[in-house]
Amino acid sequence: MGEQQKEKLLVQQNNSEESVEEEESLRKRAWKESKKMWMVAGPAIFTRFSTFGILVVSQSFIGHIGSTELAAYALVQTVLVRFANGVLLGMASALETLCGQAYGAKRYDMLGVYLQRSWIVLFLTSIFLLPIYIFTTPILEALGQDKKIAQVAGSISLWAIGIIFAFSVSFTCQMFLQAQSKNKIIAYLAAISISIHLFLSWLLTVKFKFGLNGAMTSTLLAYWIPNFGQLVFIMTKCPDTWMGFSFLAFKDLWPVIKLSLSSGAMLCLEIWYNTVLILLTGNMKNAEVSIDALAICLNINGWEMMIALGFFAAAGVRVSNELGRGDSKAAKFSILITVLTSFSIGLVLFFVFLFLRERLAYVFTLDSEVAEAVGDLSPLLSISILLNSVQPVLSGVSVGAGWQSVVAYVNIGCYYLIGIPVGVVLGNLIHLQEKGVWIGMLFGTFVQTVMLITITLKTDWENQVVIARNRVNKWAVKENTEPNSGSPISS
Repeated sequence: MGEQQKEKLLVQQNNSEESVEEEESLRKRAWKESKKMWMVAGPAIFTRFSTFGILVVSQSFIGHIGSTELAAYALVQTVLVRFANGVLLGMASALETLCGQAYGAKRYDMLGVYLQRSWIVLFLTSIFLLPIYIFTTPILEALGQDKKIAQVAGSISLWAIGIIFAFSVSFTCQMFLQAQSKNKIIAYLAAISISIHLFLSWLLTVKFKFGLNGAMTSTLLAYWIPNFGQLVFIMTKCPDTWMGFSFLAFKDLWPVIKLSLSSGAMLCLEIWYNTVLILLTGNMKNAEVSIDALAICLNINGWEMMIALGFFAAAGVRVSNELGRGDSKAAKFSILITVLTSFSIGLVLFFVFLFLRERLAYVFTLDSEVAEAVGDLSPLLSISILLNSVQPVLSGVSVGAGWQSVVAYVNIGCYYLIGIPVGVVLGNLIHLQEKGVWIGMLFGTFVQTVMLITITLKTDWENQVVIARNRVNKWAVKENTEPNSGSPISS
């Protein structure tokens, strides 16, 4: 019996040692993955905050020029520029799939060709969008907007053409660099850009009083300065992934166009969702207070979304890298770490905004009625922030795996066939006003989140590795002139 007891003790000791080792191994893996994730998420969040800050700076200086100019700028920015932003950012996210998987598979020569193909696709898309910005005044007048505001908006939208083409360069360069985790340069350039923008806005609008033209000149430069910096960095500091301009960029464009279109549809449906929320609220009773309160909540939500979009980028890069590398377990682990990190931040912000309530509003307004309305909406704002901490990460996973078309269908169903109809019923028929509209929209987002979680959990990730490898091999054969270019990619 003594020997048996000793054996049992030895087995228990060995088991406890193994569990300790597994726990330490798990901690090391989690720490290693967190570092990789934050290498993408940190600069991405800072860059998006800075880019969002450009809009805030421009709006504050234009607000001091005149109320008509402010209204016109807000109209162009929230409807027309957001429209282009959604289309071009969505289409550029196709590059995140392609570059991420190619980089993971160590096919570095393919990244530069993908970047050039994406430039062509986005440049052509920008040209197709031009009529909206050239004929803004008659379009807005036909939609019943005030003629004076429509005329000023028409002149601002001509400046916005330069911003659209800036998006085409900016988004693609960012995806290219993020796929290689070389995105610190993006954050540095964003910081320099907003600093210059702040100074130039003051110089041109306050000091020299160039008015709207001065403010828009500064805004346009703020978007283009990072682009020049990114292009110089890519062409001088990325020798493995940038081999120079190539005629291969004009070959096999159709697969890139298809993936870009599905990516664009996926992201546009999300970005335009808040615009629909504002439009629906405009038809409510006491619309002015409702819109003001909702605008404050969406402004806060917009800042928080910059964090969520940083994790969106991180999830896309990490999943695409690991699938390209051929490691399905690492891809799943990166999803878990990114979701848990983003959700933890969202949970903290959920309680912060739930606690602050109407006190939030006094940062933006002195109107007690609007502040009270914001306090009434703050629980919905908190829930929205919590959902935003998970849903964009799962959308990022879909970008990394190349499921954009699937998520586009999910978004159509959840947002436009569930969320908006429920919001209209609750807002108008049950008379919950703007709160009802928002509850409906949140319900749509909740259903979408549940569906994305289900898709992610039920996915055969080993099969996703095969799909990613086939995609890289198929396009690599066409792009590489060497006789052994079709050889299998090692894990």
